Amino acid sequence: MLVCGSIILALSLGFRQCFGIFLKPMSVDIGYSRETFAFALALQNLAWGITQPFTGWIADRYGASKALLIGAVAYVFGLVFMANSTTGVGLTLSAGMLIGIGIGGSSFAVIFGALGRTFDPSKRSLVLGIAGTGASFGMFAILPYSQFLIKSLGWFEALIVLAITCALMFPLSWGLTERKDFSNEKRDTKAALSEAFQHRDFWLLGLGFSVCGFQVVFILTHFAAFIQDHGLSLTTAANALAIIGFSNMIGSYLAGYLGGKYPKQYLLSLIFLLRAIVITVFIITPLSQTSIYVFSGVIGLIWLGTVPLTNGVLASVFGVRYLSTLSGIVFVMHQIGSFMGGWLGGILFDRTGSYQTVWIMTILLSVIATICYLPIREMPISDLKAELKQKATDMGQPFSSKRTQ
Repeated sequence: MLVCGSIILALSLGFRQCFGIFLKPMSVDIGYSRETFAFALALQNLAWGITQPFTGWIADRYGASKALLIGAVAYVFGLVFMANSTTGVGLTLSAGMLIGIGIGGSSFAVIFGALGRTFDPSKRSLVLGIAGTGASFGMFAILPYSQFLIKSLGWFEALIVLAITCALMFPLSWGLTERKDFSNEKRDTKAALSEAFQHRDFWLLGLGFSVCGFQVVFILTHFAAFIQDHGLSLTTAANALAIIGFSNMIGSYLAGYLGGKYPKQYLLSLIFLLRAIVITVFIITPLSQTSIYVFSGVIGLIWLGTVPLTNGVLASVFGVRYLSTLSGIVFVMHQIGSFMGGWLGGILFDRTGSYQTVWIMTILLSVIATICYLPIREMPISDLKAELKQKATDMGQPFSSKRTQ
């Protein structure tokens, strides 16, 4: 299950990471504005986020393999239609809506939910980190693969080959068949959602995760163009994104490993503090191939480590029965941030001719996320209720479950 889940994440997230290198060749051939392409990719992230709670619920109710089949079909058709799109509307429906739904059915909420339910809590954080490493390997391997296809075949044929490669998800989904029995679970989906929505830390996790989405998608969508705008080559841009993916293989594993030893909320806070520092140093340093590669390597170490840590906190606090559903809802907030990061990058560039304003925004948002993770308590909600009930008894006051807020 871990191997199949990791490979599916490698394909799903690897394809998603490479769309930035299609921006310039498709824009030149078809005449898309940068804002049009950015909007399609921003909508992709929004569709991904909106889809996650539904595919997460399907995974929780019927098994991850069922949700993965939906994702694989949408992903393959989305890539084929993207290759054949000649208008902004076509690009929006294919690269935006269809591929967004495809990622929603084949990415973190579905895979991590299945793994979280299958593995023992003592191994859960490490297992999620290993699966996150699979996603990073996809970004590392598929970027040069896509670049090779574009250079040797052209962007149209490259998208068709990616669609054929994506079809590997169909047989891999069989490996995500779950065997755990939750027939003794007393809560239904409605009760689990109500419990989470009344919990302050659920919303703090979502707020921090939205900042992550803003930063990651801004860089994924615009970093390649940013590099080429400064006179460097497409090869340098693709190498930079691949370095991020390679570094993140190490970072995701470390995040999962450390999450099993230290409070995950403090590790999340540290990640965003480091992002603020790294981005600040990058934008005040003269741009060169060396500075780009160093930035890519360092930012990659703190790239997707937020995902296993966030899912780990959710599992620790709310349990694993409805992990895919709750993870999907938190991911909606992540993808709202993703939409804003991708779209604002295109809008502000078209208005100002520079990405400087958005880089500064990523720094300020990092500071906000650093602060918002600090008060989170990684405590099962049942233990929290017992603690609050005891305090209320000691003070001679009636206890209400809503006090978990």
